[in-house]
Amino acid sequence: MGWNSWDCFGSSVTEDEVIRNAGFLAEHLAPFGWDCVVVDIQWYESDPGHHDYRQISRPELDDWGRPLPAVTRFPSAAGGSFRPLADRIHSLGLRFGLHLMRGVPRAAAERRLPVLGAPGATCDTIADRANVCPWNPDNFGVDMSAPGAQEYYDSLARQFADWGVDVIKLDDVLYPPVQTAEIAAFSRAIDRSGRPMLLSLSPGKQLSTAHLDSLRAHAQLWRISDDLWDDWSQVREQFQRAARWAPLQQPGAWADADMLPFGRIGIRGHVGRDRMSRLTLEEQRTVMTLWCLLRSPLMFGGHLPDTPHDTLALLTRREVLALREGHGAREIVRDGDLVMWRSRVGDRDYRALFWLGDEPKRLRAHVDDLGVPEDALARGCADAWSGEMLPHDGGWVEVEVPAHGVRLLLFG
Repeated sequence: MGWNSWDCFGSSVTEDEVIRNAGFLAEHLAPFGWDCVVVDIQWYESDPGHHDYRQISRPELDDWGRPLPAVTRFPSAAGGSFRPLADRIHSLGLRFGLHLMRGVPRAAAERRLPVLGAPGATCDTIADRANVCPWNPDNFGVDMSAPGAQEYYDSLARQFADWGVDVIKLDDVLYPPVQTAEIAAFSRAIDRSGRPMLLSLSPGKQLSTAHLDSLRAHAQLWRISDDLWDDWSQVREQFQRAARWAPLQQPGAWADADMLPFGRIGIRGHVGRDRMSRLTLEEQRTVMTLWCLLRSPLMFGGHLPDTPHDTLALLTRREVLALREGHGAREIVRDGDLVMWRSRVGDRDYRALFWLGDEPKRLRAHVDDLGVPEDALARGCADAWSGEMLPHDGGWVEVEVPAHGVRLLLFG
């Protein structure tokens, strides 16, 4: 649970912007479990204002071909390290995360820079020039059969460990074909680094559950979709992915439905202009409910200091966030625009009634179809979002659901 710079600042976030969001997170959201700050793509690019992340970057590199933070954007990194920023984040009681593209920088290969810990190996000899990200050409892939390939990833992980990184978002590894060898190599590198760091894999455009065992073995989080933006049609698509992955969730190995594109986004982003999220408040409530039922990571994408109060309220509803500790969560009904989910938290039963239609709908559900135990019904039914007690008549519960909205019923 935390904040990521991508939705609002794209590849151009600055140290000041990271600190402002971290301070807001620590003050307003940390008491509810939000504790992570992630700097996303191309923090090694000095002049992102004149650079498109889909073109080849001009990265800052050390003598071993490893990316360095751009001092023009991160002045505290003048010594070639993110450690000062990480220490600042840690002093707020938060964790610090960094994005990283899979592979070796193209610029490092062109300069034939040596690989740390692998005498005779250079960045060009480990480069797999035929395995390049389809949407960002900064790096070549790494040929894991080449001498020095594992050592290069080891050196990257040690560098991140020295900087005090807690979370690594490793990108371009889950598009088909899944980059299994490089994922395993980076996982080994973290194990050898001497620092526990959480590994998050992206983006899972059409990720198959056939990869489950490998994903569980090497990572703690993995994306199950492409980037999610403030577009209802994209949110609707997440329902079938969530239903597929929810029964497979387990501690330490989580399917990730992507970031929450809420609040002020697109300030210097790569999709759309500077705007408040185009998702309505009810659509945002639907996203929060589904993500919590799935037990997905929750990474807020907007510029937190500019977030509307009603959006912030969605992030701090304890009765909803409690679903992240639930068990048995799964879809139980899908009938046109009607979707129902169930979950249990302790001795309390949750049932979500989603209405994906374009007009409000009055829904009437019987506890038999909801699978609610009689003793739970006897203790009453409440709306988990509002706290309002809901009447039930002969086992029937009737609620008005907004367009693209949800009513989250809490029994017991």
